[in-house]
Amino acid sequence: MSRRRWALLALVALCGAVIVLIALVLSHPWASLAVLALLAGAGWCGAAGVKRRGGGRVLGLGAGAALVLSAVAVMIVVGRPGEAVVLVGLVAIALAAVRRALRPRASWPPAKRPRRPVVIWNARSGGGKAVRFHLADEARTRGIEPLELTPGTDLLELVRRAVDGGADALAAAGGDGTQALVATVAAQHGIPFVCIPAGTRNHFALDLGVDRDDVVGALDALVDGRERVVDLAEINGRVFVNNCSLGLYAEAVQRKGYRNAKLRTILDTAPDVLGPAPSADGALEWSGPDGSEHSSAAVILVSNDVYRLGRALGSGTRPRLDDGLLGVAVLRTKADRTSDRGNALPWLTWTAQQFEVRSSMPVHVGVDGEALTLDPPLRFVTRPGALRVLIAAHHPGASPSAVQPDTLAGTARLLWRLATGATALPQELS
Repeated sequence: MSRRRWALLALVALCGAVIVLIALVLSHPWASLAVLALLAGAGWCGAAGVKRRGGGRVLGLGAGAALVLSAVAVMIVVGRPGEAVVLVGLVAIALAAVRRALRPRASWPPAKRPRRPVVIWNARSGGGKAVRFHLADEARTRGIEPLELTPGTDLLELVRRAVDGGADALAAAGGDGTQALVATVAAQHGIPFVCIPAGTRNHFALDLGVDRDDVVGALDALVDGRERVVDLAEINGRVFVNNCSLGLYAEAVQRKGYRNAKLRTILDTAPDVLGPAPSADGALEWSGPDGSEHSSAAVILVSNDVYRLGRALGSGTRPRLDDGLLGVAVLRTKADRTSDRGNALPWLTWTAQQFEVRSSMPVHVGVDGEALTLDPPLRFVTRPGALRVLIAAHHPGASPSAVQPDTLAGTARLLWRLATGATALPQELS
């Protein structure tokens, strides 16, 4: 189906969803208000429960769950279940059609085929994806030397030996932490890098425009690849390709038992970070976008270029990886919001080329998913255009959000123009 038809389907589904929603509200106005109130109360109770331990947590989360069930009961008893199902179905169709209509397709310049490419692969990453897809054998058939990262092997030393031995292109088949370390060496030597999506989530691959479902096909970047140049970022001299997290998540991953019980560990950590009276020892000190000083935060996320956050379309992805900026997002504690009378918003987001976090104690940091403890101050900087990346010619070559407007209104206007033939998406992103 063409982009134009997908755009038309998205608009029809969206219009249908709006009509059904209006009909539901008009036919049952008091029930609609009751559902909104119940859901708002559920959110408040759930947030209060997360910040507490023991009986307080059970009470808060239990009350939140009860209010959600009450809202569902109101919709079933007073409303029209069939219309609700139709509404959900139309929204799902609209979102799927929008993604199809706005699917990016980049055409980067062809790259010279490397003479001696090497792929570093980890048999344990992504539940054994490299083994399951016979990555080493597939690499050899393409003239690529596979080097396995075995337990106890120093990854940086392995990669540097490969470069010293004549490797003129490096590929990494592993998690994003592995991607960052291999990319570090590639950038140092000015040679191309290839991201093979053999990890669990493969966030870097997604934003680069690598098809995460095509592990073997990603190797073709070293055969007939296209080249693009992207940014890297650093924290105290260590390269990261995605983001660094401080606060709740970073504290949780340091705790014993996190790998076996992630949700429970995060809930156990939350009261220490989000509670009404967090300890001043080791508080995170940082400067806001206006230069104001702050001494607490529930979460600080610093990313290599800017994430699109809080939207149904493209949320959690970076439209570009070549803006030469850090994205900074801070979830503030209640104490910090109370002391900052000029701005009580829970979230602050801005961009910068450098950012610093200070503390009186070593800081737990999640760096591309890896749990580290670093000495303060933590200095974040961007390295614009530091990495040459090769992408397989048959892969998208751009982030899913690369051509999506920043606002819902902008998305609707673009869909209308696509559906009516008034415009077309650029076939080349460069």
